[in-house]
Amino acid sequence: MKAFVHENGELHYTDIADPSAGNGEVIVALKTAGLNRRDTAIPKRRGNALEPLALGSDGAGIIESVGEGVTDWHVGDEVIINPSLRWFEESDAPPAEFDIIGMPDHGTFAEKVCISSEQLEKKPSHLTWNESAVIALSGLTGYRALVTRGRIEEGQTVFIPGAGSGVATYMIQFAKKLGARVIVSSRSEEKRKHAMKLGADVAIDTNSDWPTELQDERVDLVIESVGRATFNRSLDILKKGGRIVVFGATTEDTVELNLREFFYGQYSLLGTTMGSREELREMLALVEEHQIHPVIDSVIPLEKASEAFAKLEDSVQFGKIVLAISK
Repeated sequence: MKAFVHENGELHYTDIADPSAGNGEVIVALKTAGLNRRDTAIPKRRGNALEPLALGSDGAGIIESVGEGVTDWHVGDEVIINPSLRWFEESDAPPAEFDIIGMPDHGTFAEKVCISSEQLEKKPSHLTWNESAVIALSGLTGYRALVTRGRIEEGQTVFIPGAGSGVATYMIQFAKKLGARVIVSSRSEEKRKHAMKLGADVAIDTNSDWPTELQDERVDLVIESVGRATFNRSLDILKKGGRIVVFGATTEDTVELNLREFFYGQYSLLGTTMGSREELREMLALVEEHQIHPVIDSVIPLEKASEAFAKLEDSVQFGKIVLAISK
């Protein structure tokens, strides 16, 4: 089968062996896959590893075959992949056996994927194949950050630096449906306009003076994924006793923190990554209840995945990038 792989230190589109389903597993013929920043980081982690690895953590398709012991899914079922492996119940942290599809085992940037039947969810009926490919990883990440860890409530205000990320586009929609006020930032005027159309109440320039811009706002919660470039600026506009949830660091990982200001401010700092199957199902229920649609930036054929990688690394997208695999 065709796949987009990392092999011998390089990314390329090539042929790899077809998978076969073992006990409790299914083969999904993938129609679409979703690109995430995790995918761009894996080649650096693997270095010059010789064996080919099909990247990709998000995908949607049709079950082609089922292995022994699979009774809850059938050939022809339309499904999405749950990339959060072996984390089933909501908990403060994932279990020791937790992993994410796409490393070390083959992921979704291929014509087919073999996966445990426990890692499948029904494709939401109101979503297209392109939309279904990008709902799981970013939607789950955003839901856990905003709802489980951030404990957003109706009437509260959430600030989300980096309005163009896929996770941010979900959180804007989720927060509005839950009755919250949403503030975002972006260096791009175009992205700020997109965020406002999506439901954001306020969109400020990342390069502006945030305390001045938001002097009339009471920010209860900040969802941070940028890292050093914005972390302390986010703290500056967070109310005393407020919460800051971190799920990523697209700039540098390390930050300097004034501990005295932090404890006098009575702030709560929470980390999060991905989420459980329980939370994924809660997120999908919210999406279906409110007929929420993922924001698609572009659709690129799998064989041109290198172009998609370059686009994501340049951060010029607004929303998710889809890889088209089959018609």
